[in-house]
Amino acid sequence: MSRKRHRLVPETFGLKRRRELGDVEADPLRCESGSAREAVAEIVRLFPRVLFEDALPPIALRSQVYSLVPDRTVADRQLKALQEQGEIRIVQLGFDLDAQGIMFTEDYRTRVLKACDGRPYAATVQKFLASVLPACGDLSFQQDQMTQTFGFRDPEITQLVKAGVLTVRDAGSWWLAVPGAGRFIKYFVKGRQAVLSMVRKAKYRELLLSELLGRRAPASVRLGLAYHVHDLIGAQLVDCVSTTSGTLLRLPET
Repeated sequence: MSRKRHRLVPETFGLKRRRELGDVEADPLRCESGSAREAVAEIVRLFPRVLFEDALPPIALRSQVYSLVPDRTVADRQLKALQEQGEIRIVQLGFDLDAQGIMFTEDYRTRVLKACDGRPYAATVQKFLASVLPACGDLSFQQDQMTQTFGFRDPEITQLVKAGVLTVRDAGSWWLAVPGAGRFIKYFVKGRQAVLSMVRKAKYRELLLSELLGRRAPASVRLGLAYHVHDLIGAQLVDCVSTTSGTLLRLPET
C-alpha cells in the first residue's frame, strides 16, 4: 500500500492557511519552504512546555519532521547540516533504535544549565557545554575524545552521567542526553500507543483526521493529539488517505 503523505485540512496543525492560491490548496503536512528547520520549529511549538514546567527543552522527533518533509533524504540532509552548524542537537531517546529527539541548541543549553544550577556537578556541566557542545555535534562521545581532546577526567565524566547530560552507551562511550527526559519518554510511548489504539478500535481500523483531533484525548495522551499524529504519520504507523470527507488515517495492512 502506498504510504505517500496526502493533504490535510489547513486547520489541522495550525500551519499557515492557503493565501491567494486559487484552486491550489496548501499542504499543511509539508512545510511551505520544504525546510527541516521550519518543521522542527513547528513541532516544537506543539510541545507542551507547561506539562514539564518548562524544565525540558522542547523536543521534536525525527519521525515528526518526516511528516512535514516527507522526502526523507532531503530531511536527513538538512538536519545533518543544521547539526553540523550547531543549530540543533540530536539525541537517542532509547525506547526505539530509530527514535531520535531533536532540539534547538540554545534551548538545550538553557534547560541543562537550569537543571544543574546549584548542584555539585554544575561546574563540570558548564565546562561540557562551553567546550564540547560548540565543537562536536555527535550523538555520542568516546573515552579518548572526552579525556584527550576535551580534557575531562574520569570523575568528571561520572559527574556528567550523574547530571543526566551523558548516558552510558557501552564501555568507554556515552550518548548525549537530556536531564529529566525519562518522564517525556514515558509519556510519549504511552501516548503513541493510546492514539494508535483510537484508530485501531475505529470501524475498519480507520478514522478521519478531523474526527480524531475533535475527540477528547485519553488521559494517557499527555503530549497532545496533534503532537502524536505527526509521529504516527512520519513513522509510517498509519497511512494517510485523501477522501472527499477529508484526510483518513488508516492502519497499514499486515
